Amino acid sequence: MTLHIFNPEHDIALASGLSNFTAPHAGRQLCHDLGFLPAIWAKEEDTIVVDDVAQAEREWKKTAHRLEKLLGRDCFKAGNRKFLTWKQLVSLKETARIDPWGWNIALRAVLLRRGVDERLMPSLRQLDVIRNLSHRHTAAQLLPKLRMAGTVGESFECRTAEEVETLLEHYGQLVMKAPWSSSGRGLRFLSVGRTPFQMQAGWFNNLVATQGCVMIEPYYNKVKDFGMEFQSDGCGNVSYLGLSLFHTENGAYTGNVLSTEAVKRESLCHYLSTELLDKIQAMICLESGSLFKDRYCGPFGVDMMVVSGTNGSAALLHPCVEINLRRTMGHVALALSPQDDDIRCVMRIEYSNERPSSAASVNKNYKLTINKL
Repeated sequence: MTLHIFNPEHDIALASGLSNFTAPHAGRQLCHDLGFLPAIWAKEEDTIVVDDVAQAEREWKKTAHRLEKLLGRDCFKAGNRKFLTWKQLVSLKETARIDPWGWNIALRAVLLRRGVDERLMPSLRQLDVIRNLSHRHTAAQLLPKLRMAGTVGESFECRTAEEVETLLEHYGQLVMKAPWSSSGRGLRFLSVGRTPFQMQAGWFNNLVATQGCVMIEPYYNKVKDFGMEFQSDGCGNVSYLGLSLFHTENGAYTGNVLSTEAVKRESLCHYLSTELLDKIQAMICLESGSLFKDRYCGPFGVDMMVVSGTNGSAALLHPCVEINLRRTMGHVALALSPQDDDIRCVMRIEYSNERPSSAASVNKNYKLTINKL
């Protein structure tokens, strides 16, 4: 039996590097409202940890019925998922493994306090390795190995203002990225003549002091976001799971397309050749297999983007914008992939600004919605 945990604050916890970490309100709210999500990929004998069992059962029942109606699949049985609260973990004796959204030392500390067997978790040394691999320099190291005809992408690890100023003069526009940050956060943009480095010097210096460096990349004119999802067995083998076509607003995730792999490939082939996509997929499996051997076992995703070519040339592929060493919403979307090419839906996480009626109540601000395209 597997114990599933949805801990969407994982990226922020990694950035903090703290075992006694308290997630910001938005992260706690997201975890509370969508804690039932692992029911989508869990097996019938598995258990999912949630804040509120009654709410999780209610939301999962509605979601399962919606999935059956839209996707034409009856594999999501609302009554065949077991939920329990964090306080009930101490009574759980049959767990064979723990499968969280992502592993970090803060989650390990919480599980230990709840009486979970330490042998079911990565050691502190292993978690330190995972944190280091989650640093954006991992993507920067992989990127040159994926560069081939039809691709773009460069990334630099900077610690001084002089380094950034030199890059800005050369490229004209830059993106500065925090080494550890959650989707859509930890980004700043520089442009010659409009947003000089001095405007972001305080942010840059603070990150260098707290996280050791800042990752600097040329700015590209993005046409389309997408990603590829994988699974590492920790022994040097990496399996390709499928494409993820997702939407963002101001860099933050807003939703995923639910369709067959064939339909998603067809969509991308308006910009990129299938040959290029297949080559990149194979290279990621090869290179990440070596990189993660004896270091990381679990799901991960590689974010990519289609960018405009220069002077009217064909679109280009940035093959490694970011590596997410955890489960992603792309993995969730793959678990919901329809089997019929004619079925196309969009999965979104929607946010409501409704205020709670009392200080003691918890308002459901986040909802998972699935609708036909």
